[in-house]
Amino acid sequence: MRYINKVDLLIIARNMSLLMIGIGLLCLVPIIVDLIFLEFNAISYLIPALISIFLGVIFAKAFGKYGDKRVRLKHTMMISSLSWLWACIVCASILYLVTGTGIIDCAFECMSALTGSGITIYADVEALPYSILFFRAFQQWIGGLGVVLIIISFVAKPGSASHKLYVSEAREDRIKPSTKATLKNTIIIYFIYTALGIALYILAGMPIFDAVCNTFSIISTGGMSIKNANIGFYQNDIIYFITMVLMVLGATSFLAHFYIIKTRGRSLIHDSQFQVMICLIAVTSMLIYFASNILPMDVLFTVVSAITTTGASIESSTVMGAWPSFVIFIIMMLMLIGGSTGSTVGAIKLNRVISFSRGIYRNLRQIISPRGAVIPNPKSKGKLDDKVATQSGNYITLYCLCIIFTWAAFCLYCHDPFNSLFFSMSMQGNIGLEIGQLSQTMEWPLKIIGMFNMWSGRLEIYPLLITFRAFFEIFKR
Repeated sequence: MRYINKVDLLIIARNMSLLMIGIGLLCLVPIIVDLIFLEFNAISYLIPALISIFLGVIFAKAFGKYGDKRVRLKHTMMISSLSWLWACIVCASILYLVTGTGIIDCAFECMSALTGSGITIYADVEALPYSILFFRAFQQWIGGLGVVLIIISFVAKPGSASHKLYVSEAREDRIKPSTKATLKNTIIIYFIYTALGIALYILAGMPIFDAVCNTFSIISTGGMSIKNANIGFYQNDIIYFITMVLMVLGATSFLAHFYIIKTRGRSLIHDSQFQVMICLIAVTSMLIYFASNILPMDVLFTVVSAITTTGASIESSTVMGAWPSFVIFIIMMLMLIGGSTGSTVGAIKLNRVISFSRGIYRNLRQIISPRGAVIPNPKSKGKLDDKVATQSGNYITLYCLCIIFTWAAFCLYCHDPFNSLFFSMSMQGNIGLEIGQLSQTMEWPLKIIGMFNMWSGRLEIYPLLITFRAFFEIFKR
């Protein structure tokens, strides 16, 4: 039985067209910075952007009859996967034309930025042109909310296709009954927090360009900095606290943010994912502080950066690599868990961890309870669906398998096993923290594997599996 046919491919091509146009338009934005700083690289942005727009228009005209009514979830998952890949290709082309860096390195850098992973292949980012520094930050800001979601919120029509694209981007929570209204309100919240971050950074003494780029990077939980020393460059506790607040805001569900004013803050306090995140930050910070000699600010900042999957840092990766193994282990566990579902974070996400843990607890009670006893559900509100716990378990298994495969590949190339495991978790979780210099030394096959990790981690694996299954269908006899 064939699951993908010619009509499916035409539907995908037709609905990719708007996204290709949108990606091209977004790639024109850094030209403003290029003109301000007189760097004269505008043509390097213009050519790939116009190619993307031109191809999008051609697809829209050629396959116009394969519109929204035929779109199914399998189509939107493939559209989402291919759109992120196309965005990476276009952005990498720009980076290659401006900097002359190798194309694989450019693709890795752009995939890292778009997925909010924040891992950079550049040893000296401060040597890059201002327009490229802005471009990297802008990619993180767009990718934090979602490349597809940003574009469909402006250009797509309301309907089932928009909803399916929304779901394909690993989103489920709805602020409003319609997907279009949900996207509109989500973007408003995102803009408000972005403006707030820029204003706070400027008031703290940060230059305007730095404030814009750092806010884009932090609110999106991307963490890719414009400074070699990351946020540690500023040596300012006020900036550190602002950064931590922005990281927590970015890692909190947009649904909880939406109801903050209406409920006078109770939506945030009563949100189970937010409660668990704050408790984990408090408990692990205290645990690390008493188990080591690390400065309190270093501890708190790193813990917040790890669980929010931001990857921002105030200490270098070599300094962190010298921390006690127990401390690094705690950080790795936080990196594995991540922040709230429906936010900008990567990793497994708290809602899955909570559902999976409650499912285990319920099964344990079933085993030890007398025969015929009715086991009350451990979830405080509503019924914990066994299907939710099972799906959470399945995803966690797939997620860990991706990490193990990448870890094995790094070990095959004789990299340090402990550093390799940490870095594999960092890429799969779209985090960006390091305890060594693997991003500067890894071989090109590992960079390709790393791109897959970041791509699959951002889309939560299933859309990529469906896309690969579709390509297998196309090329098999």
